[in-house]
Amino acid sequence: MLTQIVTFLILIAIIGCILYGRRLIRTEKIDAVFGNPERALGGTHWVIVGSSFLIFIWLYYSWDIAKGFYPKSANELCQVAKVNDSLLGLKYQFPIEERELKSTNQIKQENKNLKIISLEIQNSQELNDEQKTILINFINKTKQLIPLLTNEDLLEIETKQKIDDITGKINLLTENFQRPDYPIETEQELNERLQAAKEEGGWGITKINAGSGSIENTLEVPLIPATDKGLKFHAAAQELNLISDEFFKLRNHNPQFKNKIKEIKDNVKTYRKSLDDSEEIASDYAKNIVKIARRIEFASIYPPNALDEMQNSIIKFDKAQLQAQGGLRLIDILLFPAGTIVASGANCSEQGSGRWLPKPSDTFNKFILMSKPSVGYKDVPLLWIKMVDISNVVGFILPDFIADILPGEYPVHTKDGIVKQNFKGGVLKIVTGDFNLLKVPVPYGHIWDSFLRVFLGLVFGILIGVPLGLFMGLNRFAKGFFDPLIELYRPVPPLAWAPLIISVLGIDNTGKVFLLFMVSLSIMIISARAGASGTQLSKIHAAHSLGASKKQILRYVIFPNSLPEILTGIRVAVGMCWGTLVAAEFLAGTTGIGFVENVAKKYFQYEVIWITIFIMGMLGLLFDITLRKLIDKYIPWRGKG
Repeated sequence: MLTQIVTFLILIAIIGCILYGRRLIRTEKIDAVFGNPERALGGTHWVIVGSSFLIFIWLYYSWDIAKGFYPKSANELCQVAKVNDSLLGLKYQFPIEERELKSTNQIKQENKNLKIISLEIQNSQELNDEQKTILINFINKTKQLIPLLTNEDLLEIETKQKIDDITGKINLLTENFQRPDYPIETEQELNERLQAAKEEGGWGITKINAGSGSIENTLEVPLIPATDKGLKFHAAAQELNLISDEFFKLRNHNPQFKNKIKEIKDNVKTYRKSLDDSEEIASDYAKNIVKIARRIEFASIYPPNALDEMQNSIIKFDKAQLQAQGGLRLIDILLFPAGTIVASGANCSEQGSGRWLPKPSDTFNKFILMSKPSVGYKDVPLLWIKMVDISNVVGFILPDFIADILPGEYPVHTKDGIVKQNFKGGVLKIVTGDFNLLKVPVPYGHIWDSFLRVFLGLVFGILIGVPLGLFMGLNRFAKGFFDPLIELYRPVPPLAWAPLIISVLGIDNTGKVFLLFMVSLSIMIISARAGASGTQLSKIHAAHSLGASKKQILRYVIFPNSLPEILTGIRVAVGMCWGTLVAAEFLAGTTGIGFVENVAKKYFQYEVIWITIFIMGMLGLLFDITLRKLIDKYIPWRGKG
């Protein structure tokens, strides 16, 4: 129901905003010339159209619209796929979906193989004339096997009767299949089937294991037929499997063929035993000839018109099952783009975009479950709030060396085993968080850990990179001294540094934050240096003329002129930091978005993978929108000279 409502709202939003946009174009007055940035301002309705269009595409190609409007369609298509899977082997024997009979194709292929071996034997320099004569004789006898199978006069009455029986079974199945009450099911069988289908679960339903609290999935597509139409195809598929097995066990082996192939096998076996080790090539050729003879023996080769009636019966059933699908075929075409439900044996699965593109409803459901502390992901929620004593926050923020630099000694226990606290010891307890005060809500979880790592790496990069970049843009010594160091490590991909940094600084937050600091540092230095060196000289001369000092010029001229470049660098650094963080958490980590995606990748948990991608995109977008607002508010002169 929710998917249906969302789909209708999206369509209404798209159509409404497009109509509003066209009306606005006709009514508003445009006085800005082409190229003026003012022409790009506003347009919230187009933002809604773009966002709604993306969500609609996701709903459509993930087959969530099909699931929302026709929740049992996947189950019915599963039963249809079972029929198609059962028919596949039979149809493959005839020119129904193939160009020619399977037996015709096999005869052509084996004759071609025999011809190739014959030419190789005749042109071989390692074989003597006697060996060539014997091997060519084996080839000629093998060629004689095929006419023994394709001659209608040699087709045994028993084999012909079995073909007629199989054809009759297919015709009977077609006749029964077209009846509205097929298959006949008692009330007890109906109740048992519906109960089993209910216990099996719906299409893509996610469950929680009550014991472990972990997320579990039902089958990708429910297998037990949940509708009368599904039951009809399920029963037909079972009968077709039996018919197919019966047909493929049947062999057109008349007495003449059996005697001939036995003769070939025995002669080749005797010949190979008579050869010594120096005649291995002749032995290999004889072995390959027998392989071809055996392939002919196990192939379903019949006289050209022997299976015409069976072919017609299969075509007739295929038309009947296509007709019985009715509106389901239209649902499959319209609401299952880029694929469908396929069957392999008794199992069904999504094949196409719906397989690797999780449904928004399932993804949102799993996101909610992973955010709960009782479920989470690997015992850690994606994002939650826990009550933490403020002492832990103080201990995290204040460095321990504050207590070390104070004069005096730390307390020492007395001979009575009592430790009397002094001032220095009290300060140490404060900076290490070894005290109780009051509890405050603090966010925690995979999202918070990743966010904090990116934020800290970015902040440290800004605090060090911006002043250094400005210094390099204004000072010859700083540029000459630091430029080789920066340019030496800047082109190196962050992934190349990750193993070294993590092995030196450990797998905890220190190594990851330092890696992100290195990534953001070079970007901020380049941005700040470009901003400082790009300041218009006329503005600096004007400030000098007005009596400004060096500090005032730096504060009121150079730094404001560099701010657009610096904030653009921050936007670039945010994206680089997120990409690097995921790679670092892939390599080492027990929490974080990258860790979640790495584990989900190993178990093919597509919903979880897409959740991590969506989270990273949203967090990156949040950073970028914040920076855009800051640019618009605090740098109104950007782009205006």
